[in-house]
Amino acid sequence: MKELALLLLVVAAASLSSNSSSNSSCDQCCDCRGDLGVTVCSGAGLSRPPGRVPPSTELLDLSHNAISSLSTHAFSSSRRLRVLLLQSNRIAAVEDGSFSPLGFLQKLDLSRNRLPALTEGFSAGLAGLRELQLAHNRLSSLDGRSFLHLDGLQRLNLSSNRIHSLHPRAFAAMSGLRHLHLQDNRLASLRSGAFAMLRSLELLQLAGNRIQQMEPGVFDPLVSLALLDLADNRLADVSFKTFLSIQAQRTHILLRGNPWSCDCELQRVFWKLRSIQRLFLDDYRNLTCNASHALAEQLLMDVDGELCVAETVTVLIITVTVVVTVLAAMLMAERKRRKRRKGMHWTQREDFSEESDF
Repeated sequence: MKELALLLLVVAAASLSSNSSSNSSCDQCCDCRGDLGVTVCSGAGLSRPPGRVPPSTELLDLSHNAISSLSTHAFSSSRRLRVLLLQSNRIAAVEDGSFSPLGFLQKLDLSRNRLPALTEGFSAGLAGLRELQLAHNRLSSLDGRSFLHLDGLQRLNLSSNRIHSLHPRAFAAMSGLRHLHLQDNRLASLRSGAFAMLRSLELLQLAGNRIQQMEPGVFDPLVSLALLDLADNRLADVSFKTFLSIQAQRTHILLRGNPWSCDCELQRVFWKLRSIQRLFLDDYRNLTCNASHALAEQLLMDVDGELCVAETVTVLIITVTVVVTVLAAMLMAERKRRKRRKGMHWTQREDFSEESDF
């Protein structure tokens, strides 16, 4: 019994020593769980990242604070981090190399901050990052340097920013990207090269932008695309070649909420698209005509038949009119030709008769 009691005392002392050591490396505003590799400082009123974080920390939660900037040494003592949560702060500036010590980081959440731009040094050291959340910031454009070092990224969320333009090779460094969220931005057009090198992309969210034009080859590189969401944009028509260029085995396309210009040509485009076995227009039955159109708010599928019948009848009438006119002209020309030949024949007979009398 004495030996057992002594053993319990030793274990208790070791536990107290461990907790004391853990607490000594933990900021008082944080809850450090060294045994779990988790440090939680959410909603602690911090204006900068904590100075003391257990070196064993793999998940650091700094969300819902008042952090406004990140310096190059902000995470120099947290090299084992795999998840860094910084959402819902006031971050407007990130110094180049701020995340460079975090070679094991797999998820970085910077959503709901005030970032106006991304520099080339922003992504330095993040080659192993798998998920980057940048939704609800103030980004206005993306160029070829924005994601230069994110070779391993698979998920990128840029929704609800102010992005109005994409550099032709903005995402070229991320050949393994699978999910790209660009919904609720200010994109007005999509140019060829915007999604260059994204051969692994499966999900492309573009809903809620201002897209009116798409160059025919813009989706060419997306050979793995499973879902393309273009809902709630400003598309009045589409080119058949634009979607035909998608070479994925099975792609679902969402187009609801656009101001479609309901005419027979648009109906033909959709008819041809629906006949392609690898493309699926999931919300075709919900497409409505432009509010300023004569068929405002009517479903395209309800009006396309009568549109094409009316156009076909018009074309037939014009064709018949042209044919009748041409035939009439040919007939009149033939009659004139015959009259001329008959007149020449009688003239020759009269001449012959006069010669005989002589």
